[in-house]
Amino acid sequence: MDIQIFDTTDELNRTFTEWLKEIVTKKEKVTIALSGGSTPKQLFNYWASLPEGEIDWRKIIFFWGDERCVPPDDEESNYKMTKEHLFDFVPVPDEHIFRMMGENDPAVEAERYGKLLQDKLVKEQGLPVFDIVMLGMGDDGHTASIFPHQMELWESDTNCVAATHPVSGQHRVSLTGKVINAARNVAFLVTGANKADKVKEIVTCPEEAAKKYPAARVQPETGNLFWFLDQQAAQKLTNAG
Repeated sequence: MDIQIFDTTDELNRTFTEWLKEIVTKKEKVTIALSGGSTPKQLFNYWASLPEGEIDWRKIIFFWGDERCVPPDDEESNYKMTKEHLFDFVPVPDEHIFRMMGENDPAVEAERYGKLLQDKLVKEQGLPVFDIVMLGMGDDGHTASIFPHQMELWESDTNCVAATHPVSGQHRVSLTGKVINAARNVAFLVTGANKADKVKEIVTCPEEAAKKYPAARVQPETGNLFWFLDQQAAQKLTNAG
């Protein structure tokens, strides 16, 4: 587990971007599963502001780690957020964008997207393997769209599952634990003081935390795990240290 703590979100974005560029430089194609939320939105804004050619967008193939079951033009759509803050500004080929179709029936879409991953990604031991999986974490310890009240979904034998938000009841489609943990690189991007308690618990007591929080079950089998944290999210770690 590689933990990096930044004074500002700008510093986090710059460092994460340098890390991404290093991976992109070394490979012909890079497959990445994106996350939604406010932290990635700021990262996408940063990417959109970079000088042309800073990142070779033609080499990156985009997927998603989860999606809300809404149409792609809905304000809650992770795809819409990515399009408006990134794809509208950078030259990503259309054929390199594989969105989860939130307008479909959740169970049907989970099955379709799972098959898509089998078809489009490199496979190792039968599992689709991403070069990078980007993750956020909720203040309840959820990640992707697997929540603590549905921990069994993390252990699903399928690549994707239909999940439900515990408060709103909104349906979601999400990658499962086996796909996330098969990735070559998994990167949490976590900002905000409301995440500090869970960050400390997961980093300092991973085995106990894994009984309660999906985010604590992110333990790549052979890949690398990175935590990119701002000072607010890491405050209980730094205070403890």
